[in-house]
Amino acid sequence: MPSFVDEVEITVEAGRGGDGCVSFRREKYVPRGGPDGGDGGDGGSVILRAEPGVDTLLPLAHRKQWKAQSGKPGEGSNRHGRSADDLILRVPPGTVVLDARGGFVMKDLARAGDQVIAAHGGRGGKGNTRFKSATNRAPRESTPGGTGEVRQLRLELKVIADVGLVGRPNAGKSTLLGRLSRARPEVADYPFTTKYPNLGLVSVDDDRSFVMADIPGLIEGAHAGAGLGHEFLRHIERSGILVHLVEPQPIDQTDPVENYLSIRAELEQYSRELSTRPELVVVTKADLPDAREVHARLGAELQRRTDEAANDPSGPAAADSGRGDEPRPSDVLLISAVTGEGLDALVGRIAHLLQLDRQTGW
Repeated sequence: MPSFVDEVEITVEAGRGGDGCVSFRREKYVPRGGPDGGDGGDGGSVILRAEPGVDTLLPLAHRKQWKAQSGKPGEGSNRHGRSADDLILRVPPGTVVLDARGGFVMKDLARAGDQVIAAHGGRGGKGNTRFKSATNRAPRESTPGGTGEVRQLRLELKVIADVGLVGRPNAGKSTLLGRLSRARPEVADYPFTTKYPNLGLVSVDDDRSFVMADIPGLIEGAHAGAGLGHEFLRHIERSGILVHLVEPQPIDQTDPVENYLSIRAELEQYSRELSTRPELVVVTKADLPDAREVHARLGAELQRRTDEAANDPSGPAAADSGRGDEPRPSDVLLISAVTGEGLDALVGRIAHLLQLDRQTGW
């Protein structure tokens, strides 16, 4: 089983409440001691809690059934049964908890400390002391403990990062992340080397840093689930800004500019909100012969798209001017993770965009 798991289905069952007790006081010289049966304890609930330091759903993938303990029954002498402890399942921040049968979201555990009661424990039963009255001085009634809730859950992890690296397979995302941070993602010369997101902390200076995520490569049709589209796109949703990497010489001989436009279309079809995130367009592998030509062509294409958006009175640019929905030609950078060319400019531009993001709430 892989070390990173971002989607699991489990069944959780809360504990049953303890039964109430039927008991009467039996003491010498007290012929009518009356009822003294105690209540049962409450069953434990199942709680999912987002914990810092947890970065995978792997521990939950090893077991499909999770059950909390039941409450203890009541006893004589008005002794109440002990309530069971809650069963707490620790998950990474960014985990979405869904009811698998109903298909609705129970809770988005976006931040550390967020939690949700996935299954409520059964209430403890009442002992016969509870039924004592002026007309019923020797009740022989009690109630059983309530049953605990049973729920089937689907947990989906959406990686939380300041910056999401997107692009086609082999665009150089893992290489760039490894160069800018201490992350060590797998790097190879074949597509889909990255099977799951990798996170790395990138330092800007002594006081500033940001978290960058290497999102597995996207292909045409990803919004409809082609390849592992939905699994990959889900992780981009948490990223504050996108850095779109374009390979100048794809191994499949496709056109780099068309590849960029194709991935942009996938983002728009998956989520309109996602397609309007602040974006930096970066041509990678500047040491290759065609890199500078592709850089110029991509800049020209973005200029054309910017002009079209500006001239369209009904377009998003007119409705939300100043936000920067369309990448500008000046946003196109040229870098090489191998030689280091352009990396300082890239980190500086990302830091600037993140600062604007926090100030304006893009």
